[in-house]
Amino acid sequence: MGMIQRLMPDTFAQSAPYQRIREMSIEDMLLENRIIFLAGPINDRTASLVIMRLLYLQSIKKDQDIHLYINCPGGMVDQTLAIYDTMRFLTCDIATYSIGQAASGGAVILTAGTKGKRFALPNSKIMLHQPWGGITGQAEDIRIQAEEILRDKRKLNEILAKHTGMTPEKIEEETERDRFIEPAEAVKWGLVDEILDAPGKKLEEKK
Repeated sequence: MGMIQRLMPDTFAQSAPYQRIREMSIEDMLLENRIIFLAGPINDRTASLVIMRLLYLQSIKKDQDIHLYINCPGGMVDQTLAIYDTMRFLTCDIATYSIGQAASGGAVILTAGTKGKRFALPNSKIMLHQPWGGITGQAEDIRIQAEEILRDKRKLNEILAKHTGMTPEKIEEETERDRFIEPAEAVKWGLVDEILDAPGKKLEEKK
């Protein structure tokens, strides 16, 4: 009996980490490894979740990278800019990864990652276009909304220009309509820095 009593504390100690893992959600485990997943449209809810997680990880370790994986069709301009401003506000590097698609606002978030740490997976797709919105209401309301859309357009073009090295005029010319960009072309545009085939491995390194 004495032997069993001496062994039991060690057994419980060994099982505690396993029990903790079982109680964690997938999201918790990813967050513990400083991974954030932006999936689906950018709206009030998804933007709030991404921003809260960015701020949380920054508060824990200010000098360790955050890894932001993006599979996003775009969404609300205001919420896209809220995520963007938060990313720029943090002191830690943010590595961004395009998986599936990074379209519209998703492409802006992808390109806003830390220079040298913006990645696309081989079969991902990036899409850029000008902001749009359904305008309704009285004539004056329509004018106000149209001016706001044009302001958003200029702002997004300036952001993309800042992170790619292209001019705002060139960005506007290239994205007047939906522009789908393959990973290799995205590297040439300066939207991403490398194409990854495996963690930390460039596509050409595996060939």
